[in-house]
Amino acid sequence: MNAERNFLAAFVLLMLAFALGIRNDYLLHIAILVLLYTVLASSLNLIVGYVGEFPLGHVAFFGIGAYAMALGATRLGIAPGLLIPLAGVVAALAGLLIGGVTLRLKGPFFVIVTLAFAEVLRLVANNWIDLTNGPMGISNVPHPAFLDGAGWLSGKRGYAAMGVALAAASLFIAYRLVHSNAGRAAVTLRENRYVALSIGIDPVRYALFVFTVAAFLAGLAGGYYAAYISYVGPEVFGFPFTVSMIIMVLLGGKGTLAGPIVGAVAVTLLEEYLREFKELRLSLFGLIVMAVVLFSPDGFMGYVRRLAPRRAPQTEKRHA
Repeated sequence: MNAERNFLAAFVLLMLAFALGIRNDYLLHIAILVLLYTVLASSLNLIVGYVGEFPLGHVAFFGIGAYAMALGATRLGIAPGLLIPLAGVVAALAGLLIGGVTLRLKGPFFVIVTLAFAEVLRLVANNWIDLTNGPMGISNVPHPAFLDGAGWLSGKRGYAAMGVALAAASLFIAYRLVHSNAGRAAVTLRENRYVALSIGIDPVRYALFVFTVAAFLAGLAGGYYAAYISYVGPEVFGFPFTVSMIIMVLLGGKGTLAGPIVGAVAVTLLEEYLREFKELRLSLFGLIVMAVVLFSPDGFMGYVRRLAPRRAPQTEKRHA
């Protein structure tokens, strides 16, 4: 537990130092993407890694947060700085509603219904032109005014600093949840549903709580994305975001708090490196997922965990 907590703290401090110390806009852009993906992957990991379900439609909450940010800022005139946490709240309410229905389903039924939910939202965003502007999307989403308050926070540096704050808050929420009674109950459900029932754990209640928190974090990521890109279109409900999230969680290691961070860094760098391959990127990512599932099902952090016990006895022998 201490090692995991230290890793999370070290990551946040490193990204803060990077955000405040780097002046190169391209490197700051990479840092912003890493922070965005960290929040997004951490949200999916709560469901996949701790509840044990696989929601292919989790991107819906990311899209809801993005549209809540864009519509609130452009149509209602709400301050963008307030809208990012509000985007998380809107997504959490949607998660509470959808989770209350879908979490009563198991296996492929859960997967299909969540995927259908995201697809329905994509169609709504694409066709409700009066509200969402259809395929053209919502452009010129204003950025938070407080970034202009201090000159040294203007531009991408301000977004990077804001990303650090959101990532720190998200990782703290995830850490507290995982090590709470609700988190331990969710893990018990993941390992053995019948044992959980025998000791009085309500499967829907605890899974729904984790599901709602995960939706909140995804909504935060969506609001942050809309503020940074300054544009939101139906593609935020698209499958490419889902693929990226899945790869991050699987590559880094599901069921660990550090795994999504490792996956976010790896996927961001891979996406930049493979940018020239365009349409082939998804195929290459698919091959990466296959390789991870076949050779390291627990991801990078699972490999580290397996390696750690081997080193411990060797260290003890040396001291002896």
